[in-house]
Amino acid sequence: MVTRQAPEPAQCLCPSLASPTVKDVLRRKHKRKSRQHQRFMARKALLQEQGLLSTPPEPGSSPTPVPADTPLGTEAASRENQRPRTESGGVPCSRKPAPWESAGPLPSKCVAIDCEMVGTGPHGRVSELARCSVVSYHGDVLYDKYVRPEMPIVDYRTRWSGITRQHMRKAIPFQVAQKEILKLLKGKVVVGHALHNDFQALKYVHPRSQTRDTTYVPNLLNQPGLHTRTRVSLKDLALQLLHKKIQVGQHGHSSVEDAVTAMELYQLVQVQWEQQEASRLRTHPEDREPDSSTDTEQYMEDQYWPEDLATSGGSGEAQDRRE
Repeated sequence: MVTRQAPEPAQCLCPSLASPTVKDVLRRKHKRKSRQHQRFMARKALLQEQGLLSTPPEPGSSPTPVPADTPLGTEAASRENQRPRTESGGVPCSRKPAPWESAGPLPSKCVAIDCEMVGTGPHGRVSELARCSVVSYHGDVLYDKYVRPEMPIVDYRTRWSGITRQHMRKAIPFQVAQKEILKLLKGKVVVGHALHNDFQALKYVHPRSQTRDTTYVPNLLNQPGLHTRTRVSLKDLALQLLHKKIQVGQHGHSSVEDAVTAMELYQLVQVQWEQQEASRLRTHPEDREPDSSTDTEQYMEDQYWPEDLATSGGSGEAQDRRE
């Protein structure tokens, strides 16, 4: 009987021996999940940098982007090399670039625009907006409408603008179009070719830091053949860099086609352009001017008011005069 009871202490030891094993298993699972989470966050940051995810990374929460096919050891080493970017207390160092600086604008924050103008005024020498097209980063049409100029049209410039008298039948007033277009451009990086012409037709000034004029693409590519002229046409750039023919035929330009082409040219040099722009803004932060479409004070100027209000000095006096 005594010999049969001897195994009982061994059975009592089983729980004590098994308990550390369970903890070890849970600890290993936790470490495995932690490594998986780190890899997931690294790949997520990479996709956000490439503009494939629309959700912007939270400052200080996302690890440094690492290619998905990088071995784990290399990935860890890469993150280790990035640690000097932050101070020991966890506060980001001044050299750490903001997410928009390293990745450029998100696709949802980037649009391309092109406008077609007609001639008004004496001999049709005044250019006024007659059509405006805005496309997304991926080339989807966000806006494409014909616009009725404020002054009578003298020259439709159909050979270049593609605008005819028939198009004006469904055109909307300039003031309405301007309001709709500026709403789309607000807070966006705007891409286009010779954008000063488009903004002039819109009677609008976009922040320089949020403007990407594709006339400067040859300077970023450093192609000697494209430097022979100070400003290369969009048609030539499309043919030489994109191997794409645009503005062909006798029916004039298509503002949608031109806007899409400008966006494709921007994407060709997006990395170099955004790195250059980020460096410039770090050196000259005062260049980060506000978006004029959000500044309502500009519309308090006399040119934006009806003549009776601008000359009367107040809406109350104007109302009294009407009565």
